[in-house]
Amino acid sequence: MEGSSHVSDEPNTISRREFTALSLAAGVAAATGASGAAEELIDEDVRLTTSAGVCDAALVHQKKGAWPGVILFSDVFGLRPTMRDMAKRLAGDGFTVLVPNPFYRTTKPPGLSTDIDFNNAADRARIAALREPLTSDAVMQDATAYVKFLDSQACVDKKAPMGVFGYCMGGPMTMQAAAANPDRIGAGASFHGGGLVTDKPDSPHLLVPKMKAQFYFAVAMNDDQRQPDAKTKLDEAFKAANLQAKIEVYDGCAHGWCVKDMPNTPGKPPIYNAPQAERAWGELKSLYKRAHV
Repeated sequence: MEGSSHVSDEPNTISRREFTALSLAAGVAAATGASGAAEELIDEDVRLTTSAGVCDAALVHQKKGAWPGVILFSDVFGLRPTMRDMAKRLAGDGFTVLVPNPFYRTTKPPGLSTDIDFNNAADRARIAALREPLTSDAVMQDATAYVKFLDSQACVDKKAPMGVFGYCMGGPMTMQAAAANPDRIGAGASFHGGGLVTDKPDSPHLLVPKMKAQFYFAVAMNDDQRQPDAKTKLDEAFKAANLQAKIEVYDGCAHGWCVKDMPNTPGKPPIYNAPQAERAWGELKSLYKRAHV
């Protein structure tokens, strides 16, 4: 694992890892006024082996203790400061959070810039090329490697169920992960997930019978308008599998409303909706509490 500490021979110096921890503590304390566990957070860059190669990721956890493992699946903009900030927030509440680079097969993080133009053909082609290797089988194999990596860490409580949560394209990845690792993943949450229900044989909702996790789905209003039957099919799938799932449509919220650095379109309201993002975060915490993550 990369990110190990190194003590300099020079006086009055600190290691890169110690500097990261101190800087993180200062930032969290300034933002929240907290002065307890925030001081003990470690944010490190790690590399882990998968069946497809080596994945770079962020691992965030408290300096002392072993905590339930959680995997954060990012949106299409990949592993970047916004996703690390979410991991830090959750880790401060007593979790060890892994944030993989979803595009590790082809590029270093973040992979895409938030100023990309979805109406531009060249940009759309770039997105498609990055996402092409992320088949359902590939994501499930990756998730199994992520679980194995977390279980190898001293900062992870192996006896506690793991949690997963994801945004946009990360939403279906939470379902694929839970299906691939039913005996470890006890809870999953999808926020404005895309492609949760499709007409293809590898649709995520068809994986529900393989899961043991309970789920929370936060659906954007415009996504629901485009595919109003998706929530019904999700509900039916979980009921048929005798699994708990809470599915909510967030009125007035557009796809991406939970993520602070969502790009805005001139002349249109901002996508990020702070009050509703906080509501969604509260649902994530409640889910993990119900599932004993």
